[in-house]
Amino acid sequence: MERPEVLFDESHCGQCACGEGLDFQFSFAFQPIVDSSDESVFAYEALVRGTGGESAWSVLSQVNSQNRYAFDQICRVKAVKLASRLDMDAMLSINFMPNAVYQAEYCIRTTLAAARNYNFDINKIIFELTEGEDLSSIDHLVSIIKTYQKMGFSTAIDDFGAGFSRYNIMTVSPPDFLKLDMGLVRNIDREPNKQAVVNGIITMMRELGGRIVAEGVETEEEYAWLRGRGISLFQGYLFARPGFESLPQPHFPKL
Repeated sequence: MERPEVLFDESHCGQCACGEGLDFQFSFAFQPIVDSSDESVFAYEALVRGTGGESAWSVLSQVNSQNRYAFDQICRVKAVKLASRLDMDAMLSINFMPNAVYQAEYCIRTTLAAARNYNFDINKIIFELTEGEDLSSIDHLVSIIKTYQKMGFSTAIDDFGAGFSRYNIMTVSPPDFLKLDMGLVRNIDREPNKQAVVNGIITMMRELGGRIVAEGVETEEEYAWLRGRGISLFQGYLFARPGFESLPQPHFPKL
């Protein structure tokens, strides 16, 4: 695959042509996404944290329209660098901000450069869209998903079912992964209405050729119900809590 040439200098990754540099620092915690079919780690999601392990909110509350582009770009570089330093063998899942991506082909160049610089395979990167983000143009989001997939990245819609379901995206450019919102997952083993909704989503993704990740799983009962419906990818405290700048190994309940 031909990749655009771009010079990468980590010392300048806080200064971007289309955004101001950041005046705050941050790091990541990693939480495993497990595959129950063989009890392996399928991926690790990079979750933004303060440099001392402070909450995501302590960082995200400082992001605004002036620094959003720089923050989005630096997130990608830092996540790839830390994953490489930790010798991550699994997929790396990075959240991205569609409103910070004004042109997918251009805005991905820093990620490509970081992957080369830190010797991290781009085919192991998943870009997650948080579904609740307000977007003025669905066409813009579709173009990002198509471009990323063409370049070899996987894509995911996070928090699906949180109230902003974009089924029109699913009909035009379905992502590789769809992550069930934890609100749907919570107590699903005893809530028939949630079960009906999730059964429909399972059928949709199966016919579209994508995979579902059930996130926010906290009880064995939730796990058993979802696994019984054919879902094999899971994320949640039942398996492992996020590890600050580390790759926690999951626990698999014996059902």
